Amino acid sequence: MINAEVFREEVKKLIDHLYVSQKENIEAAADILSESIKNDGVIHVFGSGHSVGMGIDVSNRPGCLAPIHIMNMTDFVYKGGVSVEEFTDNVNVFERKPGMASKIYELYDVRPQDSFIIISNSGINGIVIDLADLARKSGNKVIIITSMEHTLAEASRHPSGKKLYEFGNVVIDNCGPHGDALLTTPGIGKVTAVSSICNNVVAQTMVLDVIEKLGSQGIEVPVLTGDKDHDDKLKEHYKGRI
Repeated sequence: MINAEVFREEVKKLIDHLYVSQKENIEAAADILSESIKNDGVIHVFGSGHSVGMGIDVSNRPGCLAPIHIMNMTDFVYKGGVSVEEFTDNVNVFERKPGMASKIYELYDVRPQDSFIIISNSGINGIVIDLADLARKSGNKVIIITSMEHTLAEASRHPSGKKLYEFGNVVIDNCGPHGDALLTTPGIGKVTAVSSICNNVVAQTMVLDVIEKLGSQGIEVPVLTGDKDHDDKLKEHYKGRI
């Protein structure tokens, strides 16, 4: 029988597997992020669909690193000259289009010391692949978070035939299942999507590793604390970049 207790136990197993199998990759990603922050860089986070939730989870609230910038898909419309009709087209799905990444990349103040976290469960759509490729070609380090089980089971929608994980300096497998849903129910199919849970565990673990790495070097870590004066000073320092 499928119930909340079964879900809890299965998620615990999944998170334990994630911690064990991805420990080295998460630490390698934290090294990249630490170097960015140490050199006054910003961490640009991009995800389409539900993946945008990871950026929201680790930015602009107490306990989060201050220099995190969410590259928001809606900026294509508000700032990037893309029409609402094109952006919301249900036939030619916008996030699947190749050749669009430069429209959003050029909207922001991206500097050489900045790094990128790009999240996509499937890792097969045009925008995320193009953005990772563009960031790498621009000299920025790129961290990919994806479901390897999912991406290896699907064909790429990109003209190159490549997938997102092929463009990462570091690739973190969120260990989620193909299709995202975890539990099989009789007569309904699979339920309980888990990519957001896994992605947020990865994100918060990376943040903790960054804080530990910078702290061990005696570097003041730019963390939002909830103290208005402290947080306003940090936001002013990164103004125009986050």
